[in-house]
Amino acid sequence: MKRRDLLKAALAIPLLPRLLSGGVVAVARAAAAMPARFRSRVRPGDPMWPSAASWEQLRHDVGGRLLKLESPFAGCGPVPASAACNEALKHLDNPFYLGDQPALTQTSGWVDAWTSQPSAYAVAAESTADVVAAVNFAREHHLRLVVKGGGHSYQGTSDAPDSLLVWTRHMRDIRLHDAFTGQGCAGTQAPQPAVSIGAGAMWIDAYDAVTTRGGRYVQGGGCTTVGVAGLVQSGGFGSFSKRYGTAAAGLIEAEIVTADGQVLVANACTNPDLFWGIKGGGGGSLGVVTRLTLRTRELPEFFGAVSGSIKAASDVAYRALIARLIGFYQEALFNPHWGEQISFGSDNTVHINMVFQGLVQPQAEQVWAPLLDWVRARKEYSLVKPVQAQALPARHMWDAEFFRQHAPGVQVGDDRPGAPRNHVLWAGDQGQVGWFIHGYKSAWLPASLLQKERQARLVDALFACTRHWGVGFHFNKGLAGASAAEIAAARDTATNPQVLDAFALAIIAGDGPPAFPGMPGPKPDLARARDRAAAMGKAIDALRHAEPGAGSYVSESDYFERDWQHAFWGTNYPRLAAVKRKYDPAGLFFVHHGVGSEAWSADGFSRREDA
Repeated sequence: MKRRDLLKAALAIPLLPRLLSGGVVAVARAAAAMPARFRSRVRPGDPMWPSAASWEQLRHDVGGRLLKLESPFAGCGPVPASAACNEALKHLDNPFYLGDQPALTQTSGWVDAWTSQPSAYAVAAESTADVVAAVNFAREHHLRLVVKGGGHSYQGTSDAPDSLLVWTRHMRDIRLHDAFTGQGCAGTQAPQPAVSIGAGAMWIDAYDAVTTRGGRYVQGGGCTTVGVAGLVQSGGFGSFSKRYGTAAAGLIEAEIVTADGQVLVANACTNPDLFWGIKGGGGGSLGVVTRLTLRTRELPEFFGAVSGSIKAASDVAYRALIARLIGFYQEALFNPHWGEQISFGSDNTVHINMVFQGLVQPQAEQVWAPLLDWVRARKEYSLVKPVQAQALPARHMWDAEFFRQHAPGVQVGDDRPGAPRNHVLWAGDQGQVGWFIHGYKSAWLPASLLQKERQARLVDALFACTRHWGVGFHFNKGLAGASAAEIAAARDTATNPQVLDAFALAIIAGDGPPAFPGMPGPKPDLARARDRAAAMGKAIDALRHAEPGAGSYVSESDYFERDWQHAFWGTNYPRLAAVKRKYDPAGLFFVHHGVGSEAWSADGFSRREDA
């Protein structure tokens, strides 16, 4: 029997009771309405949509934690607005509030791509058993399934209308280990310090437990409200990736619910193919991760930052400044001590927002002194914001109480009554809360561009790029310059191998204020958003003249990327696709431009007959 015939037969089995009970006419009409080359999942109102009794059984199976979802903005009609609407508008700039709403996402949408719309129902999972029940229900009833932890996906992969949501927000247990060995690895894997984290935890939860209270380091994300599970599955860069590698490379073990409802442990010794796949293969494509165990590391004595802004008086001076900065980076910063970014604006201004580890403040100041001497010696440049270095004891890096006392305003807390005191985000990340994306492009830049004979090519492309839009070079999102051990560990992940030889990830992005459907007030200016997106497209095209084959980071990339398989995973994609076929042959798990998504329609509801 051909594979497609086998799948047809499997899909037909649940139809038999309805056919025998007189539902044949309705089913036939539904089938006739389907394009010939697709097979569809069911939506509300379809004949096959689960009955009220079926939903009630699921509610019973998950201990009452089945929620029927509606956006709080659905009540934002004519004045007076509903209490839910007013509450949502009050906390629109609070990512902790947005994360606590199963009907909302941290991004409100992307022009001409998607808008944040709630699932029909959500299982507010508190245990792996809840996740199993939701997965089995979705499979048995042919539902579109969505998984959300932090809800930060720029691509809209953590929501979908007419779907069933597995919401892991409440699975936040964290446990530190002095000596952890993966299941089945005794005798082959040395015990090591580690932390086990529930799938719903945010990185601020992890940092608070591991660093502030535990005195160790775990490689995670820079934005504190990002979900741990999603970041690890997408690769996972933090501010200090050139020192500690990627979050995916630090994964020791995971518990994952697969499409058949089985609970599997995945590590280097048990289900190693699945383990490799979730290390950078993208969240939501291979199963529902419910727990992760990550290695922890010794803390350096200090973490620190260097920030400031330099403006050039002319285009000629700006190009010269770009050239000097590229050379300076290659000479002084291209090593494991330094991370984060330098942004090159279209207004001939450079913004420096770098971090360091393994140095004390005077050492960091000494590193930057030659560049600042060069700038001060030339009248065509001005320090719009002084370039200054600051350091702090590493244990206080994510210590909310420390920042409240010593640096108020650097962090922003959850302003709701009774909110955990440690729930803070960096003030610089608040602009992303609820944002409506106009465009987002990224490209890994190989270290070969830093060679003396190629720097001019990079400088020309970078200057040309800024004539259309500003660009940030995120040096912590490329592993070139890291230690051989960290590069080797990242090589054993599914992330695009280009990251191993990239000195930076270039990011070009633009956005507008929150635009959740139903919100009162002015709607997004779509014409302006499209013009801005077009300018960003010209900018990335100009930058790619320096490296036409540059890939892109799956979590920070263009929604409209055409060659996404190669861009996101490069030569790893065939192996990832094989893992997908093994553990999810029917394609229960779907996300936009995720592994295996080419077999489905853009909304994930209809499967191609030839897939």
